Amino acid sequence: MSKSSEKLKKLQLNAKDMSEDLKRLLSKDIEAQEKKEKKRSSEILSIFAAHNYYADGFTPEELRTTLEDLGPTYVKIGQIMSSRVDLLPVAYCQELEKLRTNVKKLDPEVARAVIEHETGKKIDELFSEFRDEPLGSASIGQAHYAVLKDGTEVVVKVQRPLIADMMVKDFELLRKLAGVANVISEDGGSQSIDLVTTIDEFEKVTYEELDFRVEAENTRFFKENCIEDEEKISCPTVIDELCTERIFTMTFVKGHSVSHKDRIEAEGYEILPIGEALIDNYVHQVLDVGVFHADPHQGNIIVSEGKPYWIDFGMVGRLSSGDIDVIQDLVLSVLQADGDKLVNCLVNLGASGADTDTDKLSQDATDMLAKYANVTSVDAIDMTTLFDEVTELANSNSIELPGRFTMLIRSIITIEGVIEEFCPELNLVTIISEKLMARAKKSFNLKATATNLGKNILEIGGKTVKLPALIADSLSTLNRGKLKVNMEIKGIDDPLKQIGDFLRYVILALFSCVLFLGSCILCMTKLTPRVAGDVPLVALAGILFSIALAIYSIKQLFKKK
Repeated sequence: MSKSSEKLKKLQLNAKDMSEDLKRLLSKDIEAQEKKEKKRSSEILSIFAAHNYYADGFTPEELRTTLEDLGPTYVKIGQIMSSRVDLLPVAYCQELEKLRTNVKKLDPEVARAVIEHETGKKIDELFSEFRDEPLGSASIGQAHYAVLKDGTEVVVKVQRPLIADMMVKDFELLRKLAGVANVISEDGGSQSIDLVTTIDEFEKVTYEELDFRVEAENTRFFKENCIEDEEKISCPTVIDELCTERIFTMTFVKGHSVSHKDRIEAEGYEILPIGEALIDNYVHQVLDVGVFHADPHQGNIIVSEGKPYWIDFGMVGRLSSGDIDVIQDLVLSVLQADGDKLVNCLVNLGASGADTDTDKLSQDATDMLAKYANVTSVDAIDMTTLFDEVTELANSNSIELPGRFTMLIRSIITIEGVIEEFCPELNLVTIISEKLMARAKKSFNLKATATNLGKNILEIGGKTVKLPALIADSLSTLNRGKLKVNMEIKGIDDPLKQIGDFLRYVILALFSCVLFLGSCILCMTKLTPRVAGDVPLVALAGILFSIALAIYSIKQLFKKK
């Protein structure tokens, strides 16, 4: 059993753990679910058969309709799958985005009973007002408007009480059926999918969505770390005492979705400052914090009194500074039409498979970049098309891109579409690129120089031990038959001298560390003569010399900076 399976099981709300009110309200549902469980395997297989899977495999539309027929668990899985272009072909992801989100409303009595079960208090003790009509319903839960005793308007997200149990059992069945349904066909061919690995990934994401404490923590983190100026942009505040595994309470944001641009303008608010605040904050999330809203569609951005608010943090993406460096190089590789740099980006970002052919990968990268030969500015790049092409380049060469990268791709494409409709005069791609360039200049220091030196050495592995970048690029150009012979290489002496000096002082610093440790060890021996403190003279001399050498080396390193 995977770790995700174990975590999901802990979220199950068994009948024996329910309050009497909740057990009474759900008695028929529990009985029906137990009966359904006994014939669930045959039901799933019959649905597969009804959709003619065995004949040709699933087309994108057939996959969507099959998941709808399988029920809410699979609808949720499909919604998760729609953002995972690393797991499914793009055509399937686009079709799965159409999965319906409006499901049968949870009985208001049941919603109240869940809240009372989770808090141990009656609704009247918690709220001065609680509206039974939900603000919205989804496959996992639904949201209700309420007012706390102190007058604070809140939204209470309530989980469907049997959904975790249903998902646990459905995932168990999926594992058993994984050997049966293992091929998805596209364009007359076939693409094999490791369903066990895929199911593990879905379980992990599902657990994070089922445990409302995860969303609560995401919201807290976002407010504390991703909101720089609450006068310009904000997000809800978590009501800690009303958050558990199955309920999540946050302050209510009264306003309009950015999809209702006309209503916002009718209230007298300017669109441009709102759009600028959104883009600035999104870029801050991705490039400065490394934690970003992974589902920034129109419904998750509310404008209240002229200020945009991010809501719904069930899905957030996380990036390391190394990830951002690779993304930065990826954009540069397109602008510079540098196929080798693009290949290095993909290899550094993903995991090469046994079927990865480096020669084919290099040729495919060159062919892809040929489309951008005349591009001199990021303004001319269609980010959606570029990311789709990069993903396809990786997939066709058996390079598995990490989920965080594909999550970022979908997030950027989504927010770009939102901004294009809401405030078309702004260009998200341009702003991201400008920030990347500023970041590159800011990080150009001794550390960056050393890192780039290492990268240059590694890049040669793909060509022949890559000497300094100038020589490597010349060899590459010669290999393509485009180099005009001129053997006078200028401007290389100073860089080589700087590299030599840098390595010299690094070695001296390392030597000082070794000498210091060795001298410390000598302090524990019985060597003579000894000085004050009963320390061997040779050990004391070694310690003092190592410290002096370390100080000198560090000073020289920073002087070279």
